[in-house]
Amino acid sequence: MANLNIDSVKDRTYQAIVIGSGMSGGWAAKELGDKGVKTLILERGRDVKHNKDYPTTNMFPWEFPHHGQITDELREANPIVSKCYAFGEDAQHFFVKDAEHPYVQEKPFDWIRGYQTGGKSLLWARQTQRWSDFDFQGPARDGFAVDWPIRYADIAPWYSHVEKFAGISGNLDGLAELPDGEFLPAFPLNAVERRFSAHVKQHYKNRHVISARCAHLSIPKQIHFDQGRAQCQRRTLCQRGCPFGGYFSANASTIPWALRSGHVTLRPFSVVESIIYDEKLGKATGVRVINANTKEAIEYYADVIFLNAAALNSNLVLLNSTSSRFPNGLGNDSGTLGKYVAFHNYSAHINAEWEGDKEWTTDGRNPAGGGYIPRFRNVYKQETDFLRGYAAGFYASRYRQTNSDGIGDDLKANLVKDDLGLWQVGSHMMGETIPKESNYVTLDKTLKDPFGIPQLKISVEYDDNDAKMKKDYVEQMTEMFTSAGFTNIKASVDSRAPGLDIHEMGGVRMGNDPKTSMLDKWHRLHACQNVYVTDGASMTSTSCQNPSLTYMAFAARAVDHAVSTKGKS
Repeated sequence: MANLNIDSVKDRTYQAIVIGSGMSGGWAAKELGDKGVKTLILERGRDVKHNKDYPTTNMFPWEFPHHGQITDELREANPIVSKCYAFGEDAQHFFVKDAEHPYVQEKPFDWIRGYQTGGKSLLWARQTQRWSDFDFQGPARDGFAVDWPIRYADIAPWYSHVEKFAGISGNLDGLAELPDGEFLPAFPLNAVERRFSAHVKQHYKNRHVISARCAHLSIPKQIHFDQGRAQCQRRTLCQRGCPFGGYFSANASTIPWALRSGHVTLRPFSVVESIIYDEKLGKATGVRVINANTKEAIEYYADVIFLNAAALNSNLVLLNSTSSRFPNGLGNDSGTLGKYVAFHNYSAHINAEWEGDKEWTTDGRNPAGGGYIPRFRNVYKQETDFLRGYAAGFYASRYRQTNSDGIGDDLKANLVKDDLGLWQVGSHMMGETIPKESNYVTLDKTLKDPFGIPQLKISVEYDDNDAKMKKDYVEQMTEMFTSAGFTNIKASVDSRAPGLDIHEMGGVRMGNDPKTSMLDKWHRLHACQNVYVTDGASMTSTSCQNPSLTYMAFAARAVDHAVSTKGKS
């Protein structure tokens, strides 16, 4: 029996373990496989294979029993996840239902999750922007949060590395606040979007409207064909899973690439309970896992561990990884674990009409969504009564006008008229929130999830800085819309709770000082240096750019460090 036990441990021992197979975990696995490292990926959800497991991807609208809408019964059973824009009949199977992984809302927070191979990379909005030094230097400049231990120069080559493989469309815009990347051709702006872009450039200093940068293969290169992917067909049905691999997802790209290396094993239905810390060795030695189907507990072992369970779940795993050395969570000498959680503020919008350009309409669909307005507030200096800033989307579209006047023949004639209405223009805010100690997650002392793991308690809220920023967005965009000649301008502010932006970050932040942060400049726990965290949990601040591209670059850079140094500084 002793030999059998030895063999069992040997079979469960790897050189590296990656916890999570989503946006950043997929990149960690791909890079480890490329470097010949024997790697185990632990995914708590089911295995979703590219194309094979996209049941709705080619369905026509009339093939859905409820025409794409979710039922009242499903909505009532899922008051949290049903708020998400993509939770429809075509994609609800890729979302975690409310009862499947309960959590405690000490303050209202809508936690949107996807537990399957690829995680939320199947569902993301695919917007991709680099950070600049303005973003990495933000905390040091205004004194809120701690200084990032890295700068743009540290991450720039890794942005290039992941952009070439993932496939990012965009233009070379030459903006210091939004560095250019390794781009495929951009999806162009339409006539009214171009008009607004030209107006802003002419009338506003340091404000720009550019083609949105997105993770779609506008014109694929050989590296994308090598992945088995093809050109984006502009269907804009991306949340169903793309049968062409036209947008980047871990399912279509990094995970199958990693598995083809022959060095990587994927184990789905593996709920990570905690990371094992060896007191004598002074390092992590493995991971405790609960089988999602049988509830059986099992352990896996490795020299290095990459924690990429998505921001809040990565916090949960570390908080639950306790020992005599770390009674308050693995690596938590600073006492900052679970604290300084931040997110993005998407709660303001503005819409209007444009009475010109009636000779034009749009043809086809733009998967990039239109235009993007990079942050222009507090970039070069502090100029407002709030900290940091916001970016914004901008789009214009024109729709067929439906006329249901009349009865009989008159009604029929009106209904078949192909008249077009005025151009509709709109924008939405993407604001940076400030990490604060009072925004935190912790483990509930009594409530457990279905696997016996403590439920996560979330205490996160907006503050006065968010309110001031939102007010400024409405004022500035209203003035810009008015200046451009748009009419019927209507601003709206919704009362959504944090979380629906699906950009939660922090809790395991990077920093130079182990007394005030959890991770060093290589994403290693200061106090347990063979554990790397490269997902949203590692973020020291949030900026206002969409964060996924940065997670990808962080993961690739961390793997390179781990392999090249074998855990040494």
